[in-house]
Amino acid sequence: MGKIPKRQTLTARSRELSKRGGPSGVENREYRSQHDNADTTVIAPRDYISNFLITHFLPFQDNRETQISLSNDDILGDAVPQDQQDDLRQFCYQALKMTPRGRGTHFPGSHPVSLNRDNLQLLRQRYYYATWKADGTRYMMLITMGGCFLIDRHFNFRRVQMRFPCTHTDEGVAKRVHHFTLLDGEMVIDTLPGTQKQERRYLIYDMMALNGVSIVEQPFCERWRMIDKEVIGPRNHERQHICQSGNPYYRYECEPFRMRRKNFWLLSTVRKVLKELIPELSHEADGLIFQGWLDPYVPLTHHGLLKWKYPEMNSVDFLFEVVDGRELLYLHERGKKKLMEGNRVVFPDSSDPSDYLGKIIECSWDSNNQEWVWMRTRIDKGTPNDYNTYRKVLRSITDNITEEVLLNEISEIILLPIYVEGIQNDSKAHHHSGLVRRR
Repeated sequence: MGKIPKRQTLTARSRELSKRGGPSGVENREYRSQHDNADTTVIAPRDYISNFLITHFLPFQDNRETQISLSNDDILGDAVPQDQQDDLRQFCYQALKMTPRGRGTHFPGSHPVSLNRDNLQLLRQRYYYATWKADGTRYMMLITMGGCFLIDRHFNFRRVQMRFPCTHTDEGVAKRVHHFTLLDGEMVIDTLPGTQKQERRYLIYDMMALNGVSIVEQPFCERWRMIDKEVIGPRNHERQHICQSGNPYYRYECEPFRMRRKNFWLLSTVRKVLKELIPELSHEADGLIFQGWLDPYVPLTHHGLLKWKYPEMNSVDFLFEVVDGRELLYLHERGKKKLMEGNRVVFPDSSDPSDYLGKIIECSWDSNNQEWVWMRTRIDKGTPNDYNTYRKVLRSITDNITEEVLLNEISEIILLPIYVEGIQNDSKAHHHSGLVRRR
């Protein structure tokens, strides 16, 4: 990868925020002290089987026991003071090369658009990879020396205690930790087969800044590779060193969740992803994501980032209210509520509609009865879908791109020159990297 131009660096801003916006020096010392003085032996990650289905999806073994049922709606981490949040938001906007809207509290993460028969043609025009669409909770993550912050869809920050070594020596001890590295990903809950034990896991699928340097203009393939090289790799290396040493200065197994880079696959393997991989996942999935391999990171709506859902899983997030006894559904249009006249929602038989007042509800479309059906309440979202998003979802429902239709389209697409050459080159690269690792 080429050297990132100096003009992109945010180091000066990072230093300023670490003085003002990051946790205080006292908090910093306490955080390090809590873990530097740990005296419990760390459980080493087990060796993973080099198998297409198993390598990336079975959780690590450890010595923790889940005492309560985990939920995607659980609130993680500790609250962050408002003035500190404001500074951290400013860094995120700068890293993403954005100008804040209004009060600067709009979640800036990239959002995919629903796949329809028109934008399906993008797969023919650009080189795409695919991954499964996890049904979890979206978070960006900001890592600083003073702490790690989960960033939810409300653009609120909550601090979690995690360790992110940046570099390591031959002895495995990190000399430096990440400072102002920005990631994007999704929190899922893995359920282990057999034991039904639950584990929370953060799947990282993108990186937007590395130690104060914006990398949003780098192609996705480079950013994705950097996740493993700069974040996951150093953590695994240090964890293994701690396990083998007599100085357990940090206990990775006590962190609130596991982390892993999310895998992306050649378009030629989509059939395997759908037929073999998704059924074996230890968490829920509701479709596929198609990612342009050379795309920059695009904040907010990214029209080249495509999501395909199983037809029965296509959904819209509405605001539900009752006015004068009428049950009403609202969307957003130009930042204001838009009443969706003529639309109705059906709730589970045993539930009271008043329980959903003022809440964001995710609904699927019942074409037989011409009505929306409640799927779940979106505690992680504070606003309904935009009207344009609603129109795109309706288009997807109307186009009815089934699994069979999608696979037939892809079988034609991968015969195009851009894919024949790309898949051949990437397959050779994967094979070579596998040989290097085995040595």
